[in-house]
Amino acid sequence: MEVRIYQTREGKQPFIKWYDGIRNQSYQLRIRNRLRQITIGNFGDSKLVGDGVYELRFFFGNGYRVYYAKESNVIVLLLCGGDKSTQQKDINQAKVYWQDYQERNR
Repeated sequence: MEVRIYQTREGKQPFIKWYDGIRNQSYQLRIRNRLRQITIGNFGDSKLVGDGVYELRFFFGNGYRVYYAKESNVIVLLLCGGDKSTQQKDINQAKVYWQDYQERNR
């Protein structure tokens, strides 16, 4: 599977901004390794949170989450990330990002 990063109309990449904000490099590495697993179809602990958006759960740090959507069973689009404390806000934002992507790529 190909993994892509969502980009806003303004050219910003919310996932990258979130990822770069993680100060613990070992946590970044663990997230990166999990994303590599996705490329071979191994999503691990993942669930649909609605409107085509999925959540990858990580059980370290602050309970990190990565939100993504699938397109044509080939592309996984990383929308944004967060942690348990901002989970509902992050889910809502990921849904907005996914809707924006779909509207711009019809």
